[in-house]
Amino acid sequence: MTDAPDFRIEQSELQAEGDEFDEFGWQDLPYHTDWRGSFHKLPWATDEDAIRRAGAQAAIVGAPLDDGTSARAGARFGPRAIREAPYHWGTTEAWSIQLEVEPFRELVVVDAGDAPVVPSRLERAHRVIHEKVLRVARAGAIPIVLGGDHSITYPSAAAVARHVHPRRVGIVHFDAHADTGNEVWGSLLSHGTPMRRLLEEGWVSGRNFVQIGLRGHWPERETFEWMREQGFRWHTMVEIEERGAEAVIADAIDEALDGPDCVYLSVDIDVVDPGMAPGTGTPEPGGILAREMLRAVRQIVGRVDLVGMDVVEVSPPYDQSEITAMLAHRVVLEAIGALALKARS
Repeated sequence: MTDAPDFRIEQSELQAEGDEFDEFGWQDLPYHTDWRGSFHKLPWATDEDAIRRAGAQAAIVGAPLDDGTSARAGARFGPRAIREAPYHWGTTEAWSIQLEVEPFRELVVVDAGDAPVVPSRLERAHRVIHEKVLRVARAGAIPIVLGGDHSITYPSAAAVARHVHPRRVGIVHFDAHADTGNEVWGSLLSHGTPMRRLLEEGWVSGRNFVQIGLRGHWPERETFEWMREQGFRWHTMVEIEERGAEAVIADAIDEALDGPDCVYLSVDIDVVDPGMAPGTGTPEPGGILAREMLRAVRQIVGRVDLVGMDVVEVSPPYDQSEITAMLAHRVVLEAIGALALKARS
């Protein structure tokens, strides 16, 4: 009888052929050893000329603003948190299991940096965010904006609508709240008012707004009556519970394409149940699931002509184990994956 073989690992590492100091490039390093800090290790292209030279088809834009919040602050740190959401392999190797595409081989994406926002100057912040997004769009890239509170949708969506004019833009808006208030604490610029400002200034018409996930106790009855008069269309969480997310998203896509030929997508992370996205300023229990959110983004971006999008209201001080930042990061990745799949076909 022979003895059982010993357990041993003959070779525990694959040694580099050359100098192991240069064994891994910056795109291969984990975030905790990489100081560059761009979204998913994308190359930086912070001005129009750099975006054009890169031939970028999409560009990440940071909008680090939370002066428009009505409750818990902290969303100004959202862009950094989303960029640094844990991800441990390089950009070029990314493979979407959901869509069976290598997004960064099919699509040229860069990180365009942040709008030059300073605290306590809300109107200035909106103007420079508008200018930053407009410059990215004019350079030929789809702006993907990382908020920031939801007031940043007002300057961002307006910049995209301005760029594509005279084409008509529809907005698909995921949120627990309609954000169509006339004012919040007497301020017309707030994370509770951006959709009304976009409508009043003529950047988009009411019938081209589609809202998904509304619930809770705000805004009040009068605001919903105003929305109905303007032609807004919305799908509450009650409808999602009764009909299922799949049916509601299919209807929302058809409604978004009823008139406009291009779409701006706005995702307030509080549309997701706070058990899966606690790091936000105005959490509202009873939201959609994270997997429903990611599937919806894939479906919408895969069917519409996306001309811009944002992911807003990530507030890192209230996050737990970075799960909200990671979800926001994946929302962007799913959109990029869907754009890449269209680019490949």
